[in-house]
Order: sequence, then C-alpha cells, then structure tokens
Amino acid sequence: MGKNVGNAKQTTGMDILLAFQHLFAMFGATVLVPLLTGLNASLALVTAGIGTFIFHLVTKGKVPVFLGSSFAFIAGTAHAVSTKGIEYAQGGIIIAGALYLLFAFIVYFVGVERIKKLFPPVVTGPVIVVIGLSLASVGVQDASGMNSGDPAGISWLIALFVVLVVVLCNAIKYRGIWKLIPILIGMASGYILCIILNAAGVFAMDYSPFKTNEWINIPYVTEGFFSLPKFDLAIILSIAPVAMVTFMEHIGDITTNSAVVGKDFFKDPGLHRTLIGDGLATMAAGFFGGPANTTYSENTGVLAATKNYNPSVLRWTALFAIILGFFGKFGAVLQTIPGPVKGGIELVLFGMIAAIGIRTLAESDTDMSEFRNIIVVSLILVLGIGISIIGGININFTQNFSLNLSGLFIATVVGVVLNAIMPNVPKKSDKIGEVEKTEKAE
Repeated sequence: MGKNVGNAKQTTGMDILLAFQHLFAMFGATVLVPLLTGLNASLALVTAGIGTFIFHLVTKGKVPVFLGSSFAFIAGTAHAVSTKGIEYAQGGIIIAGALYLLFAFIVYFVGVERIKKLFPPVVTGPVIVVIGLSLASVGVQDASGMNSGDPAGISWLIALFVVLVVVLCNAIKYRGIWKLIPILIGMASGYILCIILNAAGVFAMDYSPFKTNEWINIPYVTEGFFSLPKFDLAIILSIAPVAMVTFMEHIGDITTNSAVVGKDFFKDPGLHRTLIGDGLATMAAGFFGGPANTTYSENTGVLAATKNYNPSVLRWTALFAIILGFFGKFGAVLQTIPGPVKGGIELVLFGMIAAIGIRTLAESDTDMSEFRNIIVVSLILVLGIGISIIGGININFTQNFSLNLSGLFIATVVGVVLNAIMPNVPKKSDKIGEVEKTEKAE
C-alpha cells in the first residue's frame, strides 16, 4: 500500500491523517443504511472496506473513490430482511451487482465517446450541483440539532464554529498541516468545544457508545459470514432493478470525481472499469452480508477541500473501515461525534461539491443566453433538488416490488434526454469567431 499505482506517489504520515478525514466523512451514512434495513453495521464497515479495495484493484488504483452503503437499496433490502431473512437480501444484492457487470459490458462495446456525448457540460455541471445540494438538507439538519435533539441555538453556534475553523485553516498562507487536514482539525476542534460545553452544562454529549461497544467486535459470529446467500425471484425483483437507478448515479459520481481531480476517468481507467469495480464490490458485500455499495459524494467533498487526490489515501481509509468493523471502541469515538460538529463539516463539503458543478458549467463553452441551454440546466436543477427534498418518487409495481427514483436519477435522465432531442446551438467561442470573421470581411 506504500505507493500510489499510476501516480508514483509515496504514502506519508500526512496521508494517514487524510485517510482519517475520509473515514469521518463516510462513517455516518455507511452505518445508517444497515441500521435502517436490519443488516449488521459492523459488517457494513467491513464490506465497505473490502469493496473499496476491489474497486481500486479493478480501476488500476487510479480513481480516488471510497465505496460505502447505498441508500438507493434501503426499501428493497429492508423488505427482504423483514419478510424472508438476511440471506435472501444477500441474494438480491448479489444480482444487483451482477447487473452492473452487464452495464459495464454494454458501455465497453458502445464506446466511452458515445457515452460522453450524452453528458456534455450543460448536463454534467448542473448534475454535480444537484449531487451537492441534494445533500444540503442533511447538513442543515445536523447543524441545527434536528437529527440529535440538541438545542438549535447552541447547535448552530457549534456548527458555525466548525465552519470557521475550516475556513481559517484554508486561509493560512503557507501550505502546512493546517491546509492539508482542515476537515480533521475542524472536527477535532468542534468535538473539544462540545466537551467543554457539556462540562458547563449547556450541551449534552452522548458517551453511551463507549459503554455499549465491545473492545473486540467479531461481526462474522453474528449476521452475514455464516449465512450463505439464497435466491428468491420476488426478492430479486424488489432489489436488483434498483441498479438501473444507481447506474445513472454512478455516472454522476464519476463525473464529479473527474471534475474535482481534473482527470477524465471515463477514458482512463474507463467507465466500464469503474462499473465493474462497483458491481464486484456490491456482489462481495452481498455474499458477506453487507448492504449494496456505491461511490460516496461525501468523500469527493473531502477531495475538493484538501486538493489531495492520492488514491492510496482512500485505500488506507478502506483499511481503517475494516478495522473499525472489528474494534468497537474505535467506532465509539466516531459515534459520539455530536450532530452539530458533523453538520458544520457537511455544510462545507456538500457546498464545495455544488460549487464544482457551477465551475464546470462556467468554464465550459456553453452559451447560457440560449433558451435551449437554460431549459436543460433549469429542469435538471429544479427536478433534482426538488425531488431529493421530498425523498424521491416511489413507484409501486406490485405489493413486493417498488422503485424509489432519486432526484439525481430523474435529473440525469431528463438532462440527457433533453440535450439529445433539442436542437444544438453554436458554442460561445464559435459565435465569437463568426463575429470576428464578419468584422474582418467588412
């Protein structure tokens, strides 16, 4: 794990600290999914780490991505666990991962250039904005204390303190530790502030995880590892088709990651490889009893904040996630991080993702004075953010089969379709060139 494949960059002690930043960013969402579906939270951490290693192996270690629990599969997985058992949910998740391999096969033979033509900046820019802003409500709820029942006034002050620390770290002129791990420093500062406020009796810290979590937690003794997957057609139909939704979300996440890093991951290592990596990771998670995996926008936000794109950092994060699944006291530290502290960090991370989408559109050659481009961008933003606020659109086909279409999925589909069917207009640079030619001719 010493060298970064394809980047020839040596892993340092600072990279380990950066990995912890990514660990904090992914932890809450990754353990929430198993808690909502009846799966094992420790196994979710272990399979997220294993899945990330698989993804990096398939993508030649070039894409700085972490794979965590997917929210898109919550409804189908919860139904399977409650009605048939965990082993049947495992079977459905494995088939969902296999569908990713089918999508990768199609992408490989259709060609990445044809896929890329479906996603010009007029589509990808606002889609990236949707990814950031659709998560904004989570950050605001945590910052306000809504998710933890904390007093709103104190909660907002804590969250704003954390934001201020992150801003000050980035404002320092020389590039030292302060600029490289602002998220970690902001979170640690907020945690210490909460301890002080708790001692003063104005804010309540929950230290119960330190009491309930065992030092050594062996998840394979409980659910998952000794439960071989079983396959039931009804359960498969309630879980596997969700992969059609997450396929579009995958494209959006890889597009965002490419924009942040400044490399075209659609071409190198290739979209087909990222899909295979995601699919095999999800199949492995299903086999071991964890939830389906997906790329995480939270970790992309950390990349944007730190400007450190070394993929080996994410592999260290994967290792820490696996360790976290086996050491309960270690996980207790993350579980005791107060909601307002997480909220302050989330406000920064999710906002930065949205800002990258705006930058993608601004730096492109898209003429936003054209109605055609305005309507594409506006519908992506309104549908993507609006549907995300209401929790997606749930479509019930049968009693046991329903799909929850996320705002990101609908926004991406609408953007791609509109861009394909509406007449193309000249680029801004083409218009300027035509004007210059006309002036010279005159």
